[in-house]
Amino acid sequence: MLTLIIGGAASGKSEYAERLAAAAPGPRVYLATMRRHDAECEARIKKHRAARAGRGFVTCEREAGLARLALPAGTRTVLLEDLGNLAANELYGGAGEGAFDAALAGIDELCARAARVYVVSNEVFSDGAPYDPGTRRYIELLGALNRALAARADRVVEVVCGIPLIWKGGTTE
Repeated sequence: MLTLIIGGAASGKSEYAERLAAAAPGPRVYLATMRRHDAECEARIKKHRAARAGRGFVTCEREAGLARLALPAGTRTVLLEDLGNLAANELYGGAGEGAFDAALAGIDELCARAARVYVVSNEVFSDGAPYDPGTRRYIELLGALNRALAARADRVVEVVCGIPLIWKGGTTE
C-alpha cells in the first residue's frame, strides 16, 4: 500500500506520516534522504533522529539510488522522508537527467519489498513566484514526481495546518 503525504513547509505532514508509520506493522524503516551540506543540515538531521528515537524505526540514510537499497530483512513498513530531498539529490548528484525515472524506480522497489510505504513530499507551484532556471527545473521535477506518485498511490493525503485532508483512498488507517 502506497500513501503519498503532501503539504507545505511546516504543515505537519512529517509528524502525520510518522504517526501513521509508527502505528503500522513492523519492522519499520525510516528512510532519510537529506544530504549533509553544512552544519545546519547536520543539526536538522540530529533533531529528526532525536524526534523519532524510541518510536520503533530502524533508520536508513540514503540520498539517492533507492532501487539499489537493501532494506533490513522482514521490513513491512517504510517511511520515506522526503521526496523533495530525493528529487534534488537525484537531479544534482545522482541520476541527473534520469532523476525522474530513478526516483520512481526506487519507490517502486520499496513498494515491492514492503507492505506499506509512506512518502512525504512538498507541495509546489502554489506561490506563483518566478524562479531561476535551475530551481524551476527542480520544482518541475518534484511536481512531476508528485503527480506520478499520486496516480500510483492507494491513498493521497494533503496536510494543511496539521489537518489531514484525504484526496484519494478513503480514510486513514
